[in-house]
Amino acid sequence: MKSEREYPRFTVTAKGTRWVEQGHPWIYAAEITEEADCENGALADAVSEKGKYLGTGFVSRDSKIRLRLISRNANDRFDAAFWKRRLQYAWDYRKTVLRPEDLSCCRLIFGEADGFPGLTVDRFSDILVTQTLSVGIERRKAELFPLLLEVLAGDGQQIRGVYERNDVPIRALEGLEQGKGWFCGGGSTQTEICENGIFYAVDVENGQKTGFFLDQKYNRLAVARLARGKRVLDCFTHTGSFALNAAKGGAAHVTAVDVSAAAIELAKANARRNGLDERMDFVTADVFDLLPELKAKGGAPYDFIILDPPAFTKSRKTADRAERGYKEINLRALQLLPRGGYFATASCSHFMPSERFVSILKSAALDAGVELRQIEARQQAPDHPILWNVPETDYLKFYIFQVV
Repeated sequence: MKSEREYPRFTVTAKGTRWVEQGHPWIYAAEITEEADCENGALADAVSEKGKYLGTGFVSRDSKIRLRLISRNANDRFDAAFWKRRLQYAWDYRKTVLRPEDLSCCRLIFGEADGFPGLTVDRFSDILVTQTLSVGIERRKAELFPLLLEVLAGDGQQIRGVYERNDVPIRALEGLEQGKGWFCGGGSTQTEICENGIFYAVDVENGQKTGFFLDQKYNRLAVARLARGKRVLDCFTHTGSFALNAAKGGAAHVTAVDVSAAAIELAKANARRNGLDERMDFVTADVFDLLPELKAKGGAPYDFIILDPPAFTKSRKTADRAERGYKEINLRALQLLPRGGYFATASCSHFMPSERFVSILKSAALDAGVELRQIEARQQAPDHPILWNVPETDYLKFYIFQVV
C-alpha cells in the first residue's frame, strides 16, 4: 500500500485478515482493533495488524458489519468514472448471461455480487426499483442512480423513473429510516412485464419486495417443459408465476393456491391477461392446512406438485423451526403424488443451506415411503449471481424429481 492515503484506517485482527484474504467483503466490528474517527458511510481503508492494505470500503457505525469492502486495489479512485465503469460491467454481464427478451425484467444490481454492498436494483419494464440497505450506498445514491440511467440510456433502454422500496425494517441496522417513493421520474407505479412469454401486472409500490420475484425465471421454464398433459398443483403461488408457466407449457389443468386473497386475485387477473384462465382454478388456503385435508379426502387428482414457499427462516436462530416446516410440506406433498408423479420444491433462505435442505427432502421421502429420481437441481437465475467467496449470495435451492 502507498504510504500516503486519503482514507482513514481501520486495523483488522489476524482472524479478520484471513477472512478478507479468502475473499469475503465484510469486516465485522469484533475483528477491528483500531477505528479511525470518521463519519458514518465514509470510505475507509482496512489494514492488517502488520499494516498490509486489505481493501477500501464503506464504514457502518450502527452495524455489526463495520466495513463493507468495495475494492482491494489500492490504486482505485472512487470517482464517478469508477462507479460508472462498475455499473456498465453489471449491465454488460446481464446482456451476456440473459436472453435478450429477459433484459426488460431482470435484476440489474445484486448487492455484493456486483460490487455494490447493500444495493438491489430490479428492472420492471420502464421502471427501476431500488432497495438500499447500507449507509454507504445511501449516501451515494444521488450519484449512482443517475449514472445507472446514463448507462442504460447509452444502450437505448428507456426508463421513465426510479422508485425506492426502502420500506424494510433491516434498514434500522444501518441507522436508516424506512420509506418509499420516487427518487426521480414518476407517474403510475403500475407496470407490465413479460417473462417467458407471460405477461404480469406489477405494482412496484405495494408488491412484495421490489414488486415481483425475478430469481425463478428459468426454473419456471423447467417446470413448463414438464407440465404438458399434467394435472398441476402450485402451492404458494403468490401472483401465479409457476402456475401460469405450467399452463402455458400445456398442463391439462392447474390449481394455484396461496394464503393471501389479494395474491390470488392478482394471479387470476394474470391468468385472464394471458388467456390461460380456462385451464386454471384458484384457491385461497393455507398450504399447511390444505395438503393434509386433501390427504384425508383420499388424495387429489394431481400428478405434478410445485412447492415454492417464502423463506421459512431469515436467521440461524430459527433454522430448526424452519426445518420442521420444510419437512412437513414436502412430506405432505409427496404423500399426495402417485408413483410416476412429478415434484418441484424450493427453498429461498440462505440460512437453509443446500446440504440441510437435501437432508430434509431425503427424510420426507423416506417417511412418505417413496423414492425420488432427480431430474434437475437448479439455483437462482444468473442475474442474481453467486460469488463463491460470498456464501450469502447463494440462497435459492430448486429441485425437480419424479416419484418412483
